[in-house]
Amino acid sequence: MASTSGARAMMRLPIAPSVGRIAPRRSYTPFTRAPTSSRTSLDRSNLQGQFRRSYADVAPAKKPRRFRYFRFLWRATYLSAIAGTAYLAYGVYELRHPEEQFEPDPSKKNLVILGTGWGAVSLLKKLDTENYNVIVISPRNYFLFTPLLPSCTTGTVEHRSIMEPIRSITRHKKAAVKFYEAEATKIDAERKVITIDDNSDIKGASQKTDVSYDMLVVSVGAENATFGIPGVKEHSCFLKEIGDAQQIRKKIMDCVETATFKDQSPEEVQRLLHMVVVGGGPTGVEFAGELQDFFDQDIKKWIPEISDKFRVTLIEALPNVLPMFSKQLIDYTESTFKEEKITIMTKTAVKKVTDKTVEAEATGPDGKKTMEIMPYGLLVWATGNAVRPVVKDLMSQIPAQKDSRRGLAVNEYLVVQGTKDIWATGDCAVAGYAPTAQVASQEGAFLARLFNTMAKTDAIESEIRVLSEGLNVKPGNAAEVSSSIAAHEKQLRRIKDIKPFHYTHQGSLAYIGSERAVADVSWLNGNFATGGGLTYLFWRSAYLSMCFSTRNRVLVVLDWLKSKAFGRDVSRE
Repeated sequence: MASTSGARAMMRLPIAPSVGRIAPRRSYTPFTRAPTSSRTSLDRSNLQGQFRRSYADVAPAKKPRRFRYFRFLWRATYLSAIAGTAYLAYGVYELRHPEEQFEPDPSKKNLVILGTGWGAVSLLKKLDTENYNVIVISPRNYFLFTPLLPSCTTGTVEHRSIMEPIRSITRHKKAAVKFYEAEATKIDAERKVITIDDNSDIKGASQKTDVSYDMLVVSVGAENATFGIPGVKEHSCFLKEIGDAQQIRKKIMDCVETATFKDQSPEEVQRLLHMVVVGGGPTGVEFAGELQDFFDQDIKKWIPEISDKFRVTLIEALPNVLPMFSKQLIDYTESTFKEEKITIMTKTAVKKVTDKTVEAEATGPDGKKTMEIMPYGLLVWATGNAVRPVVKDLMSQIPAQKDSRRGLAVNEYLVVQGTKDIWATGDCAVAGYAPTAQVASQEGAFLARLFNTMAKTDAIESEIRVLSEGLNVKPGNAAEVSSSIAAHEKQLRRIKDIKPFHYTHQGSLAYIGSERAVADVSWLNGNFATGGGLTYLFWRSAYLSMCFSTRNRVLVVLDWLKSKAFGRDVSRE
């Protein structure tokens, strides 16, 4: 028993000291361990200190800004879109809300403008109409943007999109302008009277009358020249007016639908689907390109059975097409036409035209001439200008015009030689320049500056006359009046110093099919020649900027988008 109790005592002995050692640690705990709130604040202050030190010593790394260029491009794009929309809205509002006009003084001179082409409209656009009683006479009551006329033949652009009503132009002038839809049949240069006829389908009691003028601008253009070739006038289509484009569009579909008629012979199908274009200038080349595009991109899809029978032939009497372009662009055009399977026949002169064939004389490389007879379905005559009857009659009245054959010969100020108060612009005038829209437009702008200057000159001369008459009659400071007269005379000399007309060639453009174009543009002191797909975009943007009004630009763009999205219309009107 004793031993057992002793053993238990010995087993308990080690426990006592350990309990004794733990007690002192617990007693010191309040003095060595900080409270929880103090420790938390200490940790925060340490972290803040470390953060401050690290921030002061080393700058924090910036995140790389990606796509900065695209952000800038996007902002520039939507800002440009907003600005373009605002400009478009302002243009539409201005077009739809013309300002009030005032009637000009009847005592002012009558300025009569014959025609509504490039020269006449360019003159009217920049003329200060408050200085004259302006009268416009033309058989058509619209301005036609002729560079896009070949596109109307296939439906790429609708004809209404390139027409600007002449009354919309005259209504936006400061002073009212009178317009008569009539044809000038005779100009009496001695009496200063123009005889006009109403050529509309609906006629009133007054169908023929006279209009007097003090100043006359003849800008009636020219007719299509047939060069006396038999059958051209009776069997070919011209390409000068809206009616011509509509007729061509109708005949293209006539040929296509007739070629698919039941039991049509292969020879007749080949004839009907052979389209012949005479004239290798920009009009003929552009029409040939548009025609081939129409067939390749649209007709082939809807009428595949004739896909291998359609042919386009371009006939030109000169050694090459587009003679006003550089040699490299001529070669590029011819190679492009070869890719598009358009046949070019240069040095070939048409001798006779029937309702189904074209007889042409071709000159070979060796100078040998051969006669070729080509069956055709459609023949488009896009070459040559002829003088209109009213211009011929006027030329016969003026002795100084007896040697002129191509139109009214004019001097460096576009005054008709042998007259004082008659000017001429455009295709009916012979000024030593090519008969193009660009030349006519610059001539019209020149005449507008000339007439505006003449009006200022008349006003200053009248004022000088009044001051001179009262110089020694009315009481006043004679020295001051003399000084005023001298100032007016100095101003008069400065205004009268107007330079003669000088044509500045801006360049030439032509569409050659397959969404390619050629451009020969004046650049600094030389020419910049280019061709291809990018030039096609430039061709479109240039023609779009040349359109007369905001309305025309919007309609043309919509037509381009429509034909691209849905294709050209193949229905027959």
